[in-house]
Amino acid sequence: MNALRLIWAGWKFHLKSLTLSGFFILTSVLQPVIFATIAFLMFRAGAGDTTLLYVSLGSGMMGIWSSTLFGSGGAIQWQRWQGTLEYLIAVPPSFVMVLVPLTLATSTIGLYSLTATLLWGRLFFGVPFDVVHPLLFAVAIPATVIGLGLLGLVMAASFILWRSGANALSNLLEYPVWLATGLLVPLSLLPNWVEPVSWVLAPTWGVRAIRESALGGDPFFPVVMCVLLGGVYLVLGTILLNHFERLARQHATLSLT
Repeated sequence: MNALRLIWAGWKFHLKSLTLSGFFILTSVLQPVIFATIAFLMFRAGAGDTTLLYVSLGSGMMGIWSSTLFGSGGAIQWQRWQGTLEYLIAVPPSFVMVLVPLTLATSTIGLYSLTATLLWGRLFFGVPFDVVHPLLFAVAIPATVIGLGLLGLVMAASFILWRSGANALSNLLEYPVWLATGLLVPLSLLPNWVEPVSWVLAPTWGVRAIRESALGGDPFFPVVMCVLLGGVYLVLGTILLNHFERLARQHATLSLT
């Protein structure tokens, strides 16, 4: 119960902080709307309303991934800049319990993008929003947020020692993951080797769960995969975090900028 209270309090605090960030509002709202508009104009002459809703949901997921990637990837560096990293590691709760609420908050704020693209598509392109499985749609969204948030924990743990390359790697991973997870382009159109890579990425299953619950299908398996991958990310992130924290203490590189 103490761990749940810590995660809940940390999630609320970081969510409020991120909401005040102009960078995250830009990443979560404006950028997905721009990409959604381009995609709407490209697809509108194609297969009809279902295709446009398909694109709208994918564009929203793009924003969730971007906010998770940049927020979680820069989490450790931000704490260094603010001078709070040493305090967070020194507090009685384990550092992973302090970091998980932050990574979950970065994926949660990405829901702005999903809401923005759906409203944008509805108001300006007449995209219908008729959800086939409303209850499963309501389940798929938090499952996706949790899966991506815990994937963010792995990224945050990986960047403890790699201070100078965090931003570069975040920029590098944004567009390839958009493609490799089928957010806009179906995986069937990509080379065969891409599909096995997509299986270990939570955005693949998250967008499948959201689309199948909205457009029709069986979203149960993608939702389960999001949760299972989240558990794997949590274990892997904890191992990496403990290892990198030990190395940072050993080499006295924890607070260096």
